[in-house]
Amino acid sequence: MLPPSTVLPSLAGLLEVFRPCFRAPTYRVFAALVVGMIAQTGRHTVCGMLLGAGLGGVWHHARAHRFFSAARWSADRVGLALAQLIADLLLPPAAALEVAVDETFFRRRGKKIFGVLWGYDGSVNAPKPLQVGWGHCWVIADLVAHLPGFPRPICLPVLLRLWGGKGTASRVQLARTLVELLARAFPDRTLHVVADGAYATHVLRGLPERITWTTRAAGRSVFYRLPPAPTGRRGRPRLKGDRLGTSAGLAARARFRPCRTTCYGHTATVRVAETLCLWYGVFGPRAARVLNVRDPAARGKDLTLVTTDLASTAAALVSRYAGRWSIEVAVFDGKQFVGAGQARNRTRAAVERTVPFAVICTSLIPLWYSQFGDRTADVADHRRAAPWYTTKKDPSFEDMLAALRRVVIAARFNPLRAEAPTATEILQVQHAWASAAA
Repeated sequence: MLPPSTVLPSLAGLLEVFRPCFRAPTYRVFAALVVGMIAQTGRHTVCGMLLGAGLGGVWHHARAHRFFSAARWSADRVGLALAQLIADLLLPPAAALEVAVDETFFRRRGKKIFGVLWGYDGSVNAPKPLQVGWGHCWVIADLVAHLPGFPRPICLPVLLRLWGGKGTASRVQLARTLVELLARAFPDRTLHVVADGAYATHVLRGLPERITWTTRAAGRSVFYRLPPAPTGRRGRPRLKGDRLGTSAGLAARARFRPCRTTCYGHTATVRVAETLCLWYGVFGPRAARVLNVRDPAARGKDLTLVTTDLASTAAALVSRYAGRWSIEVAVFDGKQFVGAGQARNRTRAAVERTVPFAVICTSLIPLWYSQFGDRTADVADHRRAAPWYTTKKDPSFEDMLAALRRVVIAARFNPLRAEAPTATEILQVQHAWASAAA
C-alpha cells in the first residue's frame, strides 16, 4: 500500500492536524492504522487494522501492537486536536461548544485484562436489574455539531476515560475532568454540557462560570430559593433560601406556557414552566433554572431539566437536551460499523488507548464527509439500490463510511503507474467495493 499522503490527500489533510501529537515514525504508524481501521470490513483487531491498511505482508504485527502498548503518545492530546479540528470545520469562530457526556460499556472476555469489571450493559436483552456484563466502562465526551445540510445534530466523540469501578474516581468526576480539559483547550469559548440524570451529583459544585451543565432531575430532587440578602446581623449569611419543594411539586403548581422548539429533527410545541432557584445538593450556591417540560404527545409525563445556563431560551435548552440522544447514535455507529472495542489488548496502556483510537476514527468519518462527500449522489445511489427508502434524504453514517472506504479502495488499487490494471486487480477492486457497501 502507498503512503496515505500519496494516495489519499483528502484524508491525509485531516490527519495532518494530529502530526504534532506524535514523533515522526509513530505518526506514520498512526496514519496507516487509521486508514486500516476505516478500510477493514472484517474484525477490527490490531492485526485487522494492518490487513485493512494492506500492510499485513509489509510490517511485522508487533509494530502495530507497540503503537498501542509502548509508543509515547497521549490519547487526550489526540482527542483535543480532534476537538480543535471539529471547531475549525463545523463551528463558527468563538461560538459556544455543546458537549454531550455519557458512558458506554464494551464487553471483554478473560480475567487478565486491565480494568475489567462487572457493569451495566444496556445491550443485554434482559430486565434492567439483569443487564450486566463483563468488560470496560468508558465515560465519553462528545462535541455536538451540525454537518452542512443535515437537519439533525451529530455527536463526535473526542475524549474518553476508563472507569475503574468502586473505590476509584466516580464517573461524574471523570466526566468533569474531560469537560475541564476541553475548557482549557478552548479558553475563549463557553461550554454547554448536557448529560442524563446519572451525572448530577455534588461533584459538579465549583464549576467555572463559562461551563454550564444541563441535566435531568428526578422527581424527589429538592430545590431552594436563592439566598436572601445579608441582614447585617452577626453570624454567617444564609447559603440558601427557603425550601421550594421537589421537582414534582414544582410541576404541580407551575404555570406552563407554550414553547416552540426543535427536537430530533422535528419542530413541535411543548409547554414549559421555569423556576429560578438553587439545586444545592448538586450545584451548591450557584443559581440554576428548573424547566418543567410537558409534551402533549407524551401523555402527561413531564420532563424536569435543571441547568446553570441562565442566558439561553427555554426552547434552546429543550432542543439542546434532545440533541444529547445523538451520543447514543455515535456509540452505536462506532461499535457496529467501525468496530470500536473489538481489539483484544490486555496491558494497561494498550487498553486505555485502543478504544479512544477507534472512537477518533469514528469521528473522522463524518468530518471527512462534510468536506469531501457527495451527499446528493450518495442518497440517489442508495435509493436506487433500495427503492423502498422513499423518504431517505440524508446519508447515514454507514453511507459516509462506505463512501470513504471506496476512496481508500480506489487509491489502493490505482497505483501511480502508466500500465492498465490486470484482470485480477479489477476483480479485487469489484469485490472490495462490494464489501465496502455491505
